[in-house]
Amino acid sequence: MTEAWITLVLTALAVASDAVAVSISSGIARGRATWGESFRMGAVFGAFQAAMPALGYGAGALFRGAIEAYDHWVAFLLLAAVGAHMIAESLGEDEKPRPNPFAWRSLVVLGIATSIDALAVGLTLALLAVPFAVAVGIIGATTFLLCVPAVHMGARLGSRFAHRAELAGGIVLIAIGAKILVEHLAG
Repeated sequence: MTEAWITLVLTALAVASDAVAVSISSGIARGRATWGESFRMGAVFGAFQAAMPALGYGAGALFRGAIEAYDHWVAFLLLAAVGAHMIAESLGEDEKPRPNPFAWRSLVVLGIATSIDALAVGLTLALLAVPFAVAVGIIGATTFLLCVPAVHMGARLGSRFAHRAELAGGIVLIAIGAKILVEHLAG
């Protein structure tokens, strides 16, 4: 395996890490998950993780400074908003129905939030000696393959710790957003 391919695989794993953490948190918050829900989450997250580098690659020449200047703020605000909502829901009445993290609206918001930092990755894909379409496909497939089992792992944890699971999931989403923000502001 050449250095470019190793770099691509490591990049795909790194880019997928936020989506995997959100998949675990969603499984925890729900306390259960069907295979259909986990495949849907993996597919949406994989699609966004593949699309964002493609957009970043395409728009890189025109908007490089703007993307790098604000991507971390957008990701932080989206994840913080979803996390705060989960925390508020966890502190509310138990009889109230919980929002479904696997609903299409939630999946799209989370997919965007976890993949915004992948825009910057798209700017660097041209530097790898790997075909662009292959690189984007590997990033999307890696995210999908990691997120599906992550949902079920989180669901197993959630069924054991359901009384605090949604609170923890909200805190994790806010922490992921803060991590993205701090990494970009510090480096």
